[in-house]
Amino acid sequence: MAENPSYVIVGRGRWARAMHGILTVECRRSVFLEEPRRRLSESEAAYMLRLSQAMAASGAQIAWLCVPPGPHLPSMVKAATMAGLHTVVEKPWVCSRAESDSLLALAQARGVLVAIHYEYCLLEGVEGWRDRFNQGSGLCFGGRFNVSRIDPSPILTVDNLRSHLLAIRAYAVPKSTVAEIHCGYGLPDERNVWLEAHGRRTGHIDFLKNDEPIIQRFISKLEAALEGADFPFGLGFASQVADGVDALKREQAGAARLGIP
Repeated sequence: MAENPSYVIVGRGRWARAMHGILTVECRRSVFLEEPRRRLSESEAAYMLRLSQAMAASGAQIAWLCVPPGPHLPSMVKAATMAGLHTVVEKPWVCSRAESDSLLALAQARGVLVAIHYEYCLLEGVEGWRDRFNQGSGLCFGGRFNVSRIDPSPILTVDNLRSHLLAIRAYAVPKSTVAEIHCGYGLPDERNVWLEAHGRRTGHIDFLKNDEPIIQRFISKLEAALEGADFPFGLGFASQVADGVDALKREQAGAARLGIP
């Protein structure tokens, strides 16, 4: 791609405006999609067709979905794919494995990429783990991601925070054993991950006060992938992280029933 690709942003909230600002600073053209929500009287097929036509008319090559997770995501991704656009979806990825596989097959048939925005994987410390620890074989992984504000919506549950931590594990040390994960809203701010071997800590990353350009790194990786470079944050990876979140929820629910703290 000789010139920087342009983006169409789906969403009108705080995050959509923030992404527009970041893309502008990075000298990327970005426009907002008009009326991205499904109308009350609109069928799903009509909605996807309208969205797809609007995305194609935007002149963009990439659609960035700055919307909360929910059942609308498959339709939005399909619409972008039908329009021939690559797509970025914000985490957490909440689609089923069957939906993910179907979307991946459609994207591959259309020659486009569906990317999930796991930006914390691109912290320097996390990249260092990926290089140093042989995928985490023989290590235990732990993490805490607590946020002092109250849960902002019923959609963004602690699964949103868990997905950050488990994406880091899946990217850097996928063979490690999950030993401890704590996430919550309305708690003192805390963001850190660590590795242990034989009861001793061998790695620790505190990213609460992170000022690394991780979103810009994600954009660079995404755009390099459009030229054929490897890209690790596709639908297969997203399904792996989602499976990890579900497994952790089942484990923690079972421990709660047994009265285990």
